[in-house]
Amino acid sequence: MYVPKEFRNENIEELKDFIRHNNFGMLVTEVNNRPWISHIPFMLDKNGDELSAHIFRGNIQWKEIDLSIEILVVFQGPHGYISSSWYDHENVPTWNYIAVHVYGSLRIIEGEELVDSLRQLVDHHEKGIPHPVSVDQMSPKFFNSELRGIVGFKIAITDIQAAYKLSQNRDAYNHKNIIQELEKKGNPASFTLAQQMKKHKPK
Repeated sequence: MYVPKEFRNENIEELKDFIRHNNFGMLVTEVNNRPWISHIPFMLDKNGDELSAHIFRGNIQWKEIDLSIEILVVFQGPHGYISSSWYDHENVPTWNYIAVHVYGSLRIIEGEELVDSLRQLVDHHEKGIPHPVSVDQMSPKFFNSELRGIVGFKIAITDIQAAYKLSQNRDAYNHKNIIQELEKKGNPASFTLAQQMKKHKPK
């Protein structure tokens, strides 16, 4: 993707951490000569080299994936409108955001490999829930019935590209003022965006 130099983030460990905390992504491939996207949760492995996920068997996307070419997964973070009234000079409004693109080669998984993938996904998101559920607690009849309705896969990561457009091209005064204006909005999305801006100051 196109990313101006001042907005590039090439800190791979930071990007992996971002994916783990924003793991609901978009699987982008081609179906019948048209772009096709499935919105699904992904799990990044401990080494950060591979993504795992699954889609419904009725979703034609898995049948049409060309295993010989790279596929794309998009992860999106906080984003928001930036009013030019927040600057101390004339300018145009813009949009701040974080987006991470992951490229890789996909392979279908089955059997215990798929079950383990589901176990990791459920356990990850059940943490902190008062009465957590787990794959291992489900009755075999029910679980196997559900298992037949999905197709699992893993993606070996070949490239990660990221855009952290957080007003790093502004001077310190205007950058700080944008943060303050976002915090004044009082909504979670704007606050989260402001927090990210504090971590990524003008270079």
